[in-house]
Amino acid sequence: MDIASLVGFIMCLGMLIFGIISAAGLGGFGSYLDAPSAIITFGGALAAVMTSYSMADYLAGLKSIKLIFKAPSVDTPDLIKKIIELSNVARKEGLLSLEESASDMDEPFLKKGILLVVDGTDPDLVRGILETEMECIDSRHKNTASFWETLASMGPAWGMIGTLVGLVNMLNNMSDASSIGPSMAVALITTLYGSLLANWICTPTAAKLKADNAVEMMQKQVMIEGLLSIQAGENPRVIEEKLKSFLNPKDRDTASSSDAAEGE
Repeated sequence: MDIASLVGFIMCLGMLIFGIISAAGLGGFGSYLDAPSAIITFGGALAAVMTSYSMADYLAGLKSIKLIFKAPSVDTPDLIKKIIELSNVARKEGLLSLEESASDMDEPFLKKGILLVVDGTDPDLVRGILETEMECIDSRHKNTASFWETLASMGPAWGMIGTLVGLVNMLNNMSDASSIGPSMAVALITTLYGSLLANWICTPTAAKLKADNAVEMMQKQVMIEGLLSIQAGENPRVIEEKLKSFLNPKDRDTASSSDAAEGE
């Protein structure tokens, strides 16, 4: 589990509750809860987003929030070490020996690339096939992040709609001066709910999905370059240095493999 996302969500909620209680006390907490405001804001935003997507994409978008709590399945330095191991095997025993390694591979993208190399596919075709799949994955991930960005934009908009509805109701009852304050407070709660939906849930979720996608795309690029280098018969040490260029300088030592020297 990615603890940062979970802690972030909980801390945001904690800060909100602390702010409410410190200003209004425990007794005033109930004044921030209003069912009609919640229905207008959350229900309206979700319904508006539903209009923008097919039902299958809409449900998939909602379910995607669980992805931000998943820790990355692939560690880039470990991935580079694995590719260097494959390069040593190929250098000693030939490309066909990689087929056995592919059978134990959990990463489907890397496994697919290995099998293409083992089959003797032209390097340009290998790159084309893998990059096409990478682009399709990238597009799907961006569409998922876009779902949350759309919902983030709808939250404040429907919060404002709820505020306007509350203001109309308040202005229609101006004869009762004692009701103006409470009515105004209820009208503003929808704006609060819209801001919470956008800035507590949707925008952070979209940002995390895009960040995770960027890491995954970089890892797939590492796989492509590594496999093509293996297919070209490059020295494992050269392959290692090439792939380490994808990493931040502080992470490059962790990707170093003592096995790379074996191919020299």
